[in-house]
Amino acid sequence: MKVIVKILVVAASLWVATQVVDGITVDSSDTTKQIGTLLAVALIFGIINTLLKPIIKVVGCAFYVVTLGLFALVVNAGLLYLTSWIADQIDLPFHVAGFWAAFWGAIIIGIISWLLDLILGVND
Repeated sequence: MKVIVKILVVAASLWVATQVVDGITVDSSDTTKQIGTLLAVALIFGIINTLLKPIIKVVGCAFYVVTLGLFALVVNAGLLYLTSWIADQIDLPFHVAGFWAAFWGAIIIGIISWLLDLILGVND
């Protein structure tokens, strides 16, 4: 049950990012298709984070220490950009246009996800 709620939380965060950040788009005029796309992208983003983020943390441990954790913002942007690339490969209408859109989108997604997790108690 927690996994489903987490996917919904990330999908909602992605939707906020599409509304706030220029360069992050869901190219669908149909609301049902937009919701389906956001749910699929949230699932892809979750899988990427689960598989790659621990490896990146171990390999890039020195960068995390030297930058006092700010390197995590770059990593999160890269993972969001990778999610966009994968979505494009499977013909999902989700697109992140460049590093800065991914950077600000990752910050927005992180903040909104954290707030929704806090409110819903997903990580309890």
